[in-house]
Amino acid sequence: MNRVSVQSSRDAHVAPRRSTFKSKKRRERFADVIALIILAVVAVVVVMPLWWMFRSSLMKSLEIFKWPPQFLPTDWLFSNYNIKKATFDFWLYLGNTLTIVVPCVVFGTVTALFCGYAFARLHFKGKKFLFALCVGSMLMPTMVTLIPLYISWASMGLIDTYGPLVLPYLCGGGAFNIFLVRQFIRTIPKELDEAAVIDGAGYMRMLTSIIVPSIRPAIIVVALLIFITTWNDLLQQTIYISTRSKFTLAVGLTAFMGSFKNDYSGMFAATCLSFLPGVIVYLFGQRYFIEGIVMTGMKN
Repeated sequence: MNRVSVQSSRDAHVAPRRSTFKSKKRRERFADVIALIILAVVAVVVVMPLWWMFRSSLMKSLEIFKWPPQFLPTDWLFSNYNIKKATFDFWLYLGNTLTIVVPCVVFGTVTALFCGYAFARLHFKGKKFLFALCVGSMLMPTMVTLIPLYISWASMGLIDTYGPLVLPYLCGGGAFNIFLVRQFIRTIPKELDEAAVIDGAGYMRMLTSIIVPSIRPAIIVVALLIFITTWNDLLQQTIYISTRSKFTLAVGLTAFMGSFKNDYSGMFAATCLSFLPGVIVYLFGQRYFIEGIVMTGMKN
């Protein structure tokens, strides 16, 4: 009888624990389902405008505004993408855009790496003041410096050239990019630098053999940020470029949309062509982009 009573008392104590564990599992499963539903709704909201633009590019102009709206086009008119060069010369604009984007990405990433390394590892007079000035420049609105910069570039005869769009990226690649690289370098233990110094390594060797392999995600993030910024930079490209043969995709698309207000299907087709290269580049680097943003400022 005693064994039976002891066993029954144990079961009485274990049963509430099992029920609590099952209820906790049930709540976690319910929370996961709710989170999945919310993420699915947000994904649909984000993707829907892109699909609507792509779907409109394959319709006739009159069908785009038909009510009730069609989710799929009746006839898939891929001929809408055969846009005349006289209205929207895609390949010319793409080449001009890459002429700006490629040097900006290369020089901007390299100079941001050097500046971030200097602020993170080197010791020189006025380092804290210069870094504070660099970070503080991010708080300054673009419109404040727009007119003085235009006057400066005009005095050098660089208006209607790509100089004002490319040359600034030879001077650090942007304050935020410098800050991002510096934060990543600060996560690397200084003991690695000290060991390299004992082995006879200089600053450049430490940068190429220790720092660069360790912050590869940050370098890719900086390159992607510069790419996105220069690819979508309509304001400065409109200000500094006036010749049609030098138009970029952003400027050419704006001119196309302003000239042919009735050709809505052509506008949507030109818009899809304009953002497609940027989407492809981002899809290839999104894993490093997310990894770099998540790990910013984390210590090893």
